[in-house]
Amino acid sequence: MNTRHADGLGTQLRRLLELLDGDLETIYRERHPVYTPRFTPVVKALTAETSLTIKEIAARSNVSHSAASQTVSKLKSHGLVDTLPARDQRSKRICLTESGRAMLPMLNVLWDSTTAAARELEAELSYSLSAILTEAIERLEHRSFQDRIESQVKIGARVPDAEGVA
Repeated sequence: MNTRHADGLGTQLRRLLELLDGDLETIYRERHPVYTPRFTPVVKALTAETSLTIKEIAARSNVSHSAASQTVSKLKSHGLVDTLPARDQRSKRICLTESGRAMLPMLNVLWDSTTAAARELEAELSYSLSAILTEAIERLEHRSFQDRIESQVKIGARVPDAEGVA
């Protein structure tokens, strides 16, 4: 599938993620049948600490609380993490299991290789993709895409409602 210049930003970003994560998932699955790229931010957060709450995992891995919780559930279903009681009864602490820790040498090699491959890709590009993405995220955190769209609607024509009436 060739990406056309006329494709929207979202379509291009989804295609880019498909190309990156699809190949990465293939490599992970060859080495561990259940591991997916989605697990990486959570597992990396858990390698830095003995145990973390979902809230701490979300903050350290830069994902939403919901995404962290769902990922932890998947990791738990595969026996890669476990929960421990926390001092605060409303939360649980998450830790890597022995099986999860046993994967770390393999994952560290793959993470280092992924970083090197990303640097190689960036060297082939006209602009630094990671710098552009960082800047785009910062700008969208400053002013949301929703706000930008709504301001364009106010400038342009009226948008028809669901029944087609403007």
